[in-house]
Amino acid sequence: MKVVVAHNRYREAIPSGENVIVDTEIGQLREAGIDVVPFQRSSDSIGSLSLAGKALLPVSPVYGAEAQRDLTALLTTEKPDALHLHNPYPLLSPWVIRTAHAHGVPVVQTVHNYRQVCSSGLYFRDGHNCQDCRGKVLGWPAVKNRCYRGSAAQSAIMATTLAVHRPTWRSVDRYIALTDKIAAHLADYGIPDDRIVIKPNGLPDPGAPAPLGEGFLYGARLSPEKGLGLLLDAWRRHPDGSLGTLRIAGDGELRPLAEQADRDRSDVTYLGPLDRAGMTAARRDSAVVIAVPTWEDVLPTVILEAMSTGRAVLGTAVGGIPYMVGTGPDAAGWLAEPDPAALAAALPLARAGAPAAALAARARYQQHFHPDVLTPRLISIYEDMSRHAHK
Repeated sequence: MKVVVAHNRYREAIPSGENVIVDTEIGQLREAGIDVVPFQRSSDSIGSLSLAGKALLPVSPVYGAEAQRDLTALLTTEKPDALHLHNPYPLLSPWVIRTAHAHGVPVVQTVHNYRQVCSSGLYFRDGHNCQDCRGKVLGWPAVKNRCYRGSAAQSAIMATTLAVHRPTWRSVDRYIALTDKIAAHLADYGIPDDRIVIKPNGLPDPGAPAPLGEGFLYGARLSPEKGLGLLLDAWRRHPDGSLGTLRIAGDGELRPLAEQADRDRSDVTYLGPLDRAGMTAARRDSAVVIAVPTWEDVLPTVILEAMSTGRAVLGTAVGGIPYMVGTGPDAAGWLAEPDPAALAAALPLARAGAPAAALAARARYQQHFHPDVLTPRLISIYEDMSRHAHK
């Protein structure tokens, strides 16, 4: 089987779990014998576009003429069995779905966010969850609130794109919903249940976990929706040193909060932005990984990384996190409402229960998020889609 994997890569300067997942999945498919043909563009290339290319950039989310020409040539030459789309914005455009269908190639999309409806993809703005554009023909609230890149003009283009491509999205042959929450989002959008398959992302097995470290690790983009302010509010409700060490890794607009906490408390250490090797080392030094977004986060890669390396997770009960962590005696950790008091109450439980939960986290990864479990499921999705497409 031959599959084209289409993805507009996010900027490499900003850590992207989605880029990691796409690269990982390509490697896993190739190891399983699938002929993968990447069709990727990078947002890093925007700065080097010609003047003509930059002039056309505002409309590329709607159409993306150069991407359609290149994809047409690729499909004509390679004659794939399927096209697997991840992120189409801004350089590919959802029009790649129409281009694939014009060549008789069925399309599956992994849904990493809520951008069928929401211009930012997050269902989050101005510090709170927001679904103001849900059910609207045109997402005018996104324009009014400058939801896409802080620009009314770019938000207008994205809102127009979503309106124009509503029929395009509804023509996708199969959707891969990463969690039950995404499946519900797609059903609400009007996608029939028989075109939605729930299959989470996974990561390669890093091998036997290192001995448990000490304290907590929070590693994320330091932006409001990722919950750094929530975490620090909860942490300050405990005496300095009573919970062990809180390590904070990442960069972003809330970096001053992390730096100030490092100065104010002896039990908080700000590590700065870390590359993958640095994050691996920080995770090894810790006992519990904290993931406390306040938006409906879909499937945080930081949780997959924690479970695969035998580290318990303390997360907020939002988005796909309950699906990932699980409940009951086999849970990979603890869930708390995105409230400072609730999170503060969960912190000492996580510190005390880390050794037992670490074993459960590793077991849950092996049972639900291991490549040996997920890659055959993905291949079966391709096969089933292809059979139905050629009936």
